[in-house]
Amino acid sequence: MRPNDRALDALRPVKFELDYNPYAEGSCLIKFGNTHVLCNASVEENVPPWLRGQGRGWVTGEYAMLPRATHQRTRREVTKGAPSGRTQEIQRLIGRSLRACIDLKALGERQITVDCDVLQADGGTRTASITGAWVALKLAIDYLIDEGVIEKDPIHAQAAAVSCGLLKGEARLDLEYEEDRVADTDANFVLTSQGGVIEVQATAEDVPMKPEEFDALFGLARKGVAELCNMQTEALKKP
Repeated sequence: MRPNDRALDALRPVKFELDYNPYAEGSCLIKFGNTHVLCNASVEENVPPWLRGQGRGWVTGEYAMLPRATHQRTRREVTKGAPSGRTQEIQRLIGRSLRACIDLKALGERQITVDCDVLQADGGTRTASITGAWVALKLAIDYLIDEGVIEKDPIHAQAAAVSCGLLKGEARLDLEYEEDRVADTDANFVLTSQGGVIEVQATAEDVPMKPEEFDALFGLARKGVAELCNMQTEALKKP
């Protein structure tokens, strides 16, 4: 039986709290069960030096976990002098996922950075970060349009992410930590609302997965992302 008696193809309870930070151009607190991530999108009227004069913008992401986001305190990476390899990998994943959804030329020569800070972790922090980051990015773009900075929405795709895994021969959607740590295969899917594939990360621990097992995970991911995109759309509806 899964934690909380969830069906194999069921997401954890998901909640979006928009405009959580009054100072950010776009912000969203996303909750995937007991995984909570605060996503803040900040707009800067400049671009990295290597992009100057090219007439296009940049979207990137940063990721961090608070020291007591986990069962035991984790030392802040800033005190270690550098982010861990895991943190850098997740930051790059967030950035790639967001850039796949936006026309950087239409954004103009400005940068949007989405900071994803994990307040509480129970598995799936990177997928929750991407799902919440897209909402924060959309809110920041809406802000730029409302302020007359840009005329039209440069976002051309809606995206969300979800984890899937194989555990005791079962394909499961949206793994919690207790499932993730013992899964035979763990996979993360970043997909668009139309079913397009942005990125897939999949690893088998002891035995390679079979093609039909991957297909089962992919099917669960498509279902989960479709549900998440519908939730994003509902959350973004203006009253």
